[in-house]
Amino acid sequence: MNTLLEVSGVSVTFDGFRAINNLSFQIGEVELRAVIGPNGAGKTTFMDIITGKTRPDEGRVIWGEKSVSLLGLSEAKIAQAGIGRKFQKPTVFEDQTVHENLLMALQNKRGWLHVIFYRTTTDDLQKVEDLAVEIGLHHDLSRKAGELSHGQKQWLEIGMLLAQEPRLLLVDEPAAGMTPQEREHTTDLLVHAAKTRAVVVVEHDMEFVRRLNCKVTVLHEGSALAEGSLDHVTSNQDVIDVYLGR
Repeated sequence: MNTLLEVSGVSVTFDGFRAINNLSFQIGEVELRAVIGPNGAGKTTFMDIITGKTRPDEGRVIWGEKSVSLLGLSEAKIAQAGIGRKFQKPTVFEDQTVHENLLMALQNKRGWLHVIFYRTTTDDLQKVEDLAVEIGLHHDLSRKAGELSHGQKQWLEIGMLLAQEPRLLLVDEPAAGMTPQEREHTTDLLVHAAKTRAVVVVEHDMEFVRRLNCKVTVLHEGSALAEGSLDHVTSNQDVIDVYLGR
């Protein structure tokens, strides 16, 4: 499997606190990965570094076939390179319909000139339909996003990111605040998305991680403590001591 993203020997310190400590991490072009760890393990900072929000003090972050360093790129350029990030709290346009939200996300793929002279094409409308089916909101296309449940807003935001065709999708605690049925659908959605791209899910909920049925990376004090299947990492004594035993 070809490596899509390689984080190598990365460290970052905030006010004397080492949030990320010599972290190395790799993900393939088409892969689903869960990242778990106690609070303060560096999970959010890890995503901030990949998306250009935080600059590390040392180390390398290499992207794609051409081995581009992400460290010299702005957040906007990193997003354009194909890295999408979904934060914990959904950010959708509440006064716009589901259809309009997805259509706007499609438009965001284009340069500003295209947006000014943009006309909706049949192809775009078909893409919106397909995305709505994929995220489970096909029957809600005419509803305003503000009327959706918390879980549905999360799916809409995932759909808006998928509209931009990212090669890597970073998803922060998608299961938080969802009903059991919503969580089940979210699992299916992420597993399906990972068939054609890399998806990294940062999550606290072990049951949700188990349902993802993927490779797990455990972070602790800014380093990768263990990696492997959930059963493998949860039987690791170091992981039990720092995380599960709490």
